[in-house]
Amino acid sequence: MSDVTQILSRIESGDPSAADQLLPLVYDELRRLAAQKLAHEKPGQTLQATALVHDAYLRLVDVEQAQHWNSRGHFFAAAAEAMRRMLVERARRKKRRRHGGGRNRVDLDTELLISDDTDDVMLSVNDALDQLATDEPQAAEVVKLRYFAGLTIEETAAAMNISVRTVNRHWTYARAWLYEQLN
Repeated sequence: MSDVTQILSRIESGDPSAADQLLPLVYDELRRLAAQKLAHEKPGQTLQATALVHDAYLRLVDVEQAQHWNSRGHFFAAAAEAMRRMLVERARRKKRRRHGGGRNRVDLDTELLISDDTDDVMLSVNDALDQLATDEPQAAEVVKLRYFAGLTIEETAAAMNISVRTVNRHWTYARAWLYEQLN
């Protein structure tokens, strides 16, 4: 077993020091995943990759009841899901009227309107992904790992314990399905 898998087992069994040992081992990879997700956000947003990593990490290890992770890949899939949920929550919050939803933002330097399309796209993708998950859960999981976690085809296959060819098939299907739903 890898160090990460052993520490995840210790967290599951209730070892309070194990969570402190896990973060240094997974931090760089989680930060890379968070940076990839935030690269799709519009310029000028205030959420930083570090904050996204820390919040996702706390959601994963700082819970009343210990989580069960089968492997390192399972942990990173859970981290990707946590990041996705936080970005969706943030997009929904920003769309609320009391948080400025419906207001036009103006760039003071160029007086051009800044588009809020990024939040709309995030919410649309989330709704479509939830719908896909009811019909094709494996295809939806591939999208989460590829799009939200930034994993390669090979990493996704390893995380899901399926073949590369199956991941390719699900990825091709899911992209076409999502394209149809979003257009």
